[in-house]
Amino acid sequence: MFGTPIGETAKMTGLSVDTLRYYEKIGLLPRVARDSGGRRRYDQADVSRLHFIQRAQRCDFSLDEIRQLLELRSCRDEARPAVARLTAHKLDDIQRRLTDLEQLQRELRQLHELCQGSNQGCPILEGLEQPD
Repeated sequence: MFGTPIGETAKMTGLSVDTLRYYEKIGLLPRVARDSGGRRRYDQADVSRLHFIQRAQRCDFSLDEIRQLLELRSCRDEARPAVARLTAHKLDDIQRRLTDLEQLQRELRQLHELCQGSNQGCPILEGLEQPD
């Protein structure tokens, strides 16, 4: 039987064996071929799909969004508008998170400066105790 065993596939992709099993369980990977002993054997299409999943995760797509991208992957020309909408939504989400992180940075910087200028108590802990 051809194909790469799960352990080698895990090493090749940098994913854990548990992650490979999980992706199959939730349908991100189609049922992987098994050898006569029931052990998983990954072919090149499986490995390619795993790399696609990893790249999509690095772009911050959730597993549900990756599932959508994988479904759209089979009809690329017709998929373009849907993929563009999904990507635009992701960009908006990232922008919101960046705005939140900038606000957090300002708050922590202010607390840190208060701490540097204080000789008593802890302005950081006092600041964290304040209601929003």
